Amino acid sequence: MKIIILGAGQVGGTLAENLSSEKNDITIIDTDTVRLRELADRIDCKTVYGHGSFPHVLRDAGADDADMLVAVTNSDETNMVACQVAYTLFRTPTKISRIRSSAYLKQTELFKADAFPIDVLISPEQVVTNYIRRLLEHPGALQVLDFADGKVQLVAVKAYYGGLLVGHAISALKDHLPDIDTRVAAIFRRNKAIEPTGDTVIEADDEVFFVAATEHIPKVMSELRRAEDSYKRIIIAGGGNIGYRLARALEKDYRIKLIEHSEERARYLSENLNKTVVLHGSATDKTLLEEENIENTDVFCALTNDDEVNIMSSLLAKRHGARKCMTLINKAAYADLVQGGMIDVAISPQQATIGSLLTHVRRGDVVNVHSLRRGAAEAIEAIAHGDRNSSKVVGREVSEIRLPPGTNIGAIVRGDEVIMARSDVVVESNDHVILFVMNKRHIADVERLFQVGLGFF
Repeated sequence: MKIIILGAGQVGGTLAENLSSEKNDITIIDTDTVRLRELADRIDCKTVYGHGSFPHVLRDAGADDADMLVAVTNSDETNMVACQVAYTLFRTPTKISRIRSSAYLKQTELFKADAFPIDVLISPEQVVTNYIRRLLEHPGALQVLDFADGKVQLVAVKAYYGGLLVGHAISALKDHLPDIDTRVAAIFRRNKAIEPTGDTVIEADDEVFFVAATEHIPKVMSELRRAEDSYKRIIIAGGGNIGYRLARALEKDYRIKLIEHSEERARYLSENLNKTVVLHGSATDKTLLEEENIENTDVFCALTNDDEVNIMSSLLAKRHGARKCMTLINKAAYADLVQGGMIDVAISPQQATIGSLLTHVRRGDVVNVHSLRRGAAEAIEAIAHGDRNSSKVVGREVSEIRLPPGTNIGAIVRGDEVIMARSDVVVESNDHVILFVMNKRHIADVERLFQVGLGFF
């Protein structure tokens, strides 16, 4: 596909990296020449200097025959106008825009063909808020991803010494949970992917990805790690867009304290949140953390705009007794460095957001894409169409489907029924198939599997 990305920031840069590795034709527009040069040196893409909402800049970037515009600058207004220009002057088929302000997002009638013709709205702050909320609902999880409208979840957990399955083969899971259907989709051991079979023995510190019907997730988690009490007391560091949204979403069900360093912003938060206790101060202030009983805190969420502040405040909170630390980290190198040590979960806003963008780039009827392990792997939900003659998956048993190396089918959702992908399960037309792709080089092969042949027409 020929894709124009407007904005070379963290989200735009990460998206360009993901898409250029899949042989797409990428052009990035930005007004930061240093950032453009840095991206051009690192990835295979064209760069254009200028304001992306200007018609001549879009034309220079190849808008005349582009398949997609992805506008992810820090300015909502620039993104909206760029989509309007792309539609009016260039008839760009797909227009995706990042919109951060809830003042715009609340007015859904703004985003229609006769107003701002935007096909897909992306709100990274809302995506990250939902991501953190799912983690809080499943104590001990490293990642929780929804598929098929929430009927199925893929969960990553770290196997701990003392877990019932540690030291046992995956096939023993059925003996422990005879009434629950689940499947281990992948295992990462010392940062290397292992394709699981029934004989694979789970070791302590393995990162285990398993898929199951949403209602069965807590029971399966208890097999892999010690059962954890649900969270009650949460401290949020940073009252920006994400911190504010998270506090608002959680304050009915949890006891929330929010630390904000700006006095003006702290006043705004205290006026607009109902049950949250808003504190004016620094999240790296040891005395403040001790006064707010950090040792009795279940989760410390560091969500400021500064990676270094997030990391240092999390280390401080953990050292002084916080049970769990979830830390927002923009720089991928930092995330790899800190997760699994004193910081329990490193959250990358780009990786959380990237899935919703990739969904619209994938060929075949792909309805969900989730980036895993900071972009190294992907979980994909694709809908099977056609019949045995026109499709490479429909009418075939799972064992017959020629999957690319390092790819496996975790589950199939048929209507309201969740079916684990055993080797003898036959895929039917309109099934939602959930796949785990451990090597992103094979994404195109997976897409081709779900494209209907001419026989279908």
